[in-house]
Amino acid sequence: MARVQLVISDEERDRFVRQARKEGMTLSAWLRTAARQRLAEQQKSQPFESPADLEGFFRACDALQGPGQEPDWEEHLAVIGRSRRRGFRK
Repeated sequence: MARVQLVISDEERDRFVRQARKEGMTLSAWLRTAARQRLAEQQKSQPFESPADLEGFFRACDALQGPGQEPDWEEHLAVIGRSRRRGFRK
């Protein structure tokens, strides 16, 4: 098993230890868990590797069924215009 040395401020160490104890873990176990969670999050979203991947993504999005047809651009502009005419209200 490898040993890793970590340089952090005393304040951070204290915060990490408090949180680890709240979760019923040692500091080492808490840090390992946090690192694994971060890796898992990073591995969820892979960047597109080619233009074909990007096109495939948009084809998949187009295939999803939404609640209806999106309004055309003129309708969007009309909504924006009405909002601007009303102005900002709290």
